[in-house]
Amino acid sequence: MNRLLPTSLVGSYPQPEWLIDRQRLAGRFPPRVRAKELWRVAPEHLEQAQQDATLIAIRDQERAGLDIITDGEVRRESYSNRFATALDGVDLDNHGTALDRSGHPNPVPRVFGRISRRHAVEAEDVRFLRANTDRRIKITVPGPFTMAQQAQNDFYKDEAEMVMDYAAAVNAEIKDLFAAGADIVQVDEPYMQARPEKARKYGLAALDAALEGVEGKTAVHICFGYAAIIHERPEGYSFLPEFCNCRVNQISIETAQSKLDTKVLGTLRGKEIILGVIDLSDMTVETPETVAARIRRALPYVDAEKVIVAPDCGMKYLPRDVAFGKMRAMVEGAAIVRREIEGG
Repeated sequence: MNRLLPTSLVGSYPQPEWLIDRQRLAGRFPPRVRAKELWRVAPEHLEQAQQDATLIAIRDQERAGLDIITDGEVRRESYSNRFATALDGVDLDNHGTALDRSGHPNPVPRVFGRISRRHAVEAEDVRFLRANTDRRIKITVPGPFTMAQQAQNDFYKDEAEMVMDYAAAVNAEIKDLFAAGADIVQVDEPYMQARPEKARKYGLAALDAALEGVEGKTAVHICFGYAAIIHERPEGYSFLPEFCNCRVNQISIETAQSKLDTKVLGTLRGKEIILGVIDLSDMTVETPETVAARIRRALPYVDAEKVIVAPDCGMKYLPRDVAFGKMRAMVEGAAIVRREIEGG
């Protein structure tokens, strides 16, 4: 795909009300441990129901005109817990507690042994996605630093060692995801923004370790948190230019809700930018012209050939009709700017 300003989701898409209790999902912080009580479908029928809902997410993205398709993260209770609780070294029966990025305590995986990956977690998700669309596909996996911050460490004397073991698990998973057919693998690392000092100390090294030996297009997503849960946005990122020299190819950032000063993109020369241009805190569907204006703000600081147009963050908490409308506006806004650049 050589289209200028291609469009994509960051990852998630709204799950149907018949599949998951959306009111309960939205009324709490994203679960770090498993929250199977949220599913409305009986366990023996859940896999088929999740596949059906994934097909809905795929078809909605295709109908909206997106160039890069995700599985909508429909099988997950949160972006991180499905992978984080599938690892060895985690006590699934006795949870720990850790402070969320908002400062509130939250049940989290309790690490009681060495972290390692027993088997591929999301490879079948990629194969299902690949079999059901002919467009480019992206899958997301939680990052090693973020998972370590969302855990209670009862085993490692050095947190940096734990983060590197998480990185080894993510590295093995990413390689399996590309082998299963992924075109792009995105590593979600929101806690690098939330805890920048630790991120500088060992988080960036862990991300590089997670990408070591990986052949394929990779992205990292860094954000201020779901708009439905974290309402205040700082004026700028506390951790962003540091990505300039790491192994990752693409960097996914927010600019819409935060009205980010896009000059910071000049510090990331050489990287592709997944540019967040959809405000997920506002239930009003943007006009294509609004989206186009947000794209134009970035172009003085990043080459258009290196821009992928996307929402600020995951669309998980939006009503489906709003999410679909915003996707359509995003596609149409990108088309406006594309025509301007190409002289069409």
